[in-house]
Amino acid sequence: MSSETSGEFSRIRALLWPIHRWEIKKIFPLLTLYALICFNYHLLKAEKDTLIVTANGGGAAVIPFIKIWVILPMALLISFLFTRLFNKFSQEKVFYIMTGSFLAFFALFGVVLFPFRDVIHPHEFCDQLESFCPQGLVGLIGMFRYWSFTLFYVMAELWGTAIMSVLFWAFANEIMTVKDAKRFYGILGVGANIASIFAGQISIFVSSQFFDLSFIFGSDTWRQSLGLVTSIVILTGLISMALFRWYTTCVTHRDPRMKEIHTKNQHQRQKIKMGMRKNFAYLARSKYLLCIAVLVIAFHIAVNMVEIIWKDQVGLAYPDPNAFRAYMGRVAKAIGFFSTFVALFISGNLIRKMGWTFSALITPVVLLVSGVFFFGILLLQDNPTLHAWGAAIGFTPLALGAFFGSMQNVFSRGCKYTLFDITKEIAFIPLSSESKFKGKAAIDGVGSRLGKTGGSIIHSGLLLIFGTVSLSTPFVGAFLLLIVLGWMVATKSLGKQFNRLTAQQEELNIADEAPAPAQKPAPQPVSAKAS
Repeated sequence: MSSETSGEFSRIRALLWPIHRWEIKKIFPLLTLYALICFNYHLLKAEKDTLIVTANGGGAAVIPFIKIWVILPMALLISFLFTRLFNKFSQEKVFYIMTGSFLAFFALFGVVLFPFRDVIHPHEFCDQLESFCPQGLVGLIGMFRYWSFTLFYVMAELWGTAIMSVLFWAFANEIMTVKDAKRFYGILGVGANIASIFAGQISIFVSSQFFDLSFIFGSDTWRQSLGLVTSIVILTGLISMALFRWYTTCVTHRDPRMKEIHTKNQHQRQKIKMGMRKNFAYLARSKYLLCIAVLVIAFHIAVNMVEIIWKDQVGLAYPDPNAFRAYMGRVAKAIGFFSTFVALFISGNLIRKMGWTFSALITPVVLLVSGVFFFGILLLQDNPTLHAWGAAIGFTPLALGAFFGSMQNVFSRGCKYTLFDITKEIAFIPLSSESKFKGKAAIDGVGSRLGKTGGSIIHSGLLLIFGTVSLSTPFVGAFLLLIVLGWMVATKSLGKQFNRLTAQQEELNIADEAPAPAQKPAPQPVSAKAS
């Protein structure tokens, strides 16, 4: 049991629910909101991969080119829009504008773009391109061939960046202190992980075709399942917007302490004229923010490099779209169960007991160890001993590669949702409002995209040289090792700076909050003492 909570809660409550009764109205709606946003993220993640990987003429080789040529420019555009919207509107209005825009696109895709895909996709022209282009450019041609699928992939990716990473966490960081976050953010992670379980089950259910929806979406079973998924995403998004409205009106504005913190941060942010060039220039002058940026970029490079190879294995093993989506749904469920266990019993207590640096180092270590096993299986797929071992347990070499890749994805994603995201967000809290907003806009808005693009540049370069994903696998493994080592060095550096900064703030808070002898104690316990 953490010494920070031992005086406030029982041993079991400090482990599972270190929340005061008067804080439930503050944390539970926020937990629900984050869970709904993450539910959509996991649904869209499975759907976008299914569209691209199982398309005839598509495949996992298309993904690196999408991330280089489409996602990065769109991420820059989204960041530009964020700066303009935040300068002109309140954070609440920005949430409605951005979320509504995403939901409008998904509705357009389900009603217009996907039903008319055979008409709008330039198959004949792309067939001609493939006849004289080198094999390494097949992915680039596939990206153009299925341009509407590419747009869906991009918007699904940007939902995770714009809505989940930037908008939600910017709002949460505005109303939290570091000590509150150490108690609350682990619980928010539990909600996100439970949402992943439900999203995985929905993906499996939708792929099983339990009922006939031909009267709405036509006779095509693939169109029926995709139409149902997009409908669920739109409905969940509308509920999220309504819940956000209720929370800001009935919780944030009525809780004196939250209102004071939120209003103060809003006023400071309104004085800050955000611009993309100024944001990145500000980022370049701060060693602290640069370290956070390195963590984010390194994580996304590493995960992106491994996932492309893993999705290639899964696509070969499950070429049917519904079978592919169902498999990805089972993986999402596994991630949810693993992450829920870690969030309930490990992450929050680990951060409080072992500190920020130790907790932040777990994710790169897990990714490195699980990646070694995955790449080892792939490199030994032609080994007779591995064939015999796989046959003994009922696995083909292809299925074995997909299985170990799935396990690697479960462990790395689970640590990301429960430790990486939480420690990253806690690192922002001690900063000034200017540093928070400028740094977060640059790091979360573009940094994650730069990481994924960096991994895609490496992949696309190797594809041009070797022609296929499988032939480039050994070199991807070598790049992965170097990136993870750099990530660990940046984590240690950031941990030292974070500890110094929080120690200084705690000393200042003690001096500022010490009551005069004649003052009476506050009627409610200050949440900073609870953590």
